[in-house]
Amino acid sequence: MKILAIESSAVTASVAIVEDDSVLANYTINHKKTHSQTLLPMIDEICRMTETDVDDLDAIAVSVGPGSFTGLRIGVATAKGIALAKDKPMIPVKTLEALAYNLYGQTKTIVPIMDAKRKHVYSAIYKFEEGKLVELRETNLISIEDLTKELNESYNDVVFLGDGIKVARDYFNENLSINHCEASPLDRLQDAASLGLRALDLAKEGKIVSSDDVKPDYLRPSQAERELAAKKAKNN
Repeated sequence: MKILAIESSAVTASVAIVEDDSVLANYTINHKKTHSQTLLPMIDEICRMTETDVDDLDAIAVSVGPGSFTGLRIGVATAKGIALAKDKPMIPVKTLEALAYNLYGQTKTIVPIMDAKRKHVYSAIYKFEEGKLVELRETNLISIEDLTKELNESYNDVVFLGDGIKVARDYFNENLSINHCEASPLDRLQDAASLGLRALDLAKEGKIVSSDDVKPDYLRPSQAERELAAKKAKNN
């Protein structure tokens, strides 16, 4: 099975082509350009370099969140546009599941965290057991303080990855009483190759859908929606 994977949930823009558990191409940019500028040229480049015709793809995989509102919208819209134009099925992948696949085979408990601002992170907790990713706690929006309490109470040895490390590192070092470490910078950020490999496993589980069934999962309202709700509450 050949899959085009698209990851745009944060600053990193990443696209990959994976086939039968092999990564044929992986193109990642961690730079301050908008995903609307980078994704389509990146996709065109990896298809050209691997001599891949989009018609030959079996599915389009995309990160559906949580993450940047703008990034997720652009990534999902790009993936759905290709899927609709070429009549291809899609594989939606949770952002933090794809991040966890950066550490495939890791024996420690894996805690991907993404900066959600205001001393909060998007987090989930995973473990690889016999080559399969097991979700120990589903994705949520949580304060760094509450995540620290949760880990101290229920886990022993964890490895962090994701851009949330930068905002949580000092607090973790001062307040975590369990063994903990950080993934290598090479494995720390979103990577479409990992997303594509996760998508291959999801495809084997039959989790392939039509483009109509794919939408971003933001986990919380946008800032504009929060401000509108606050304004309505104030007026009432």
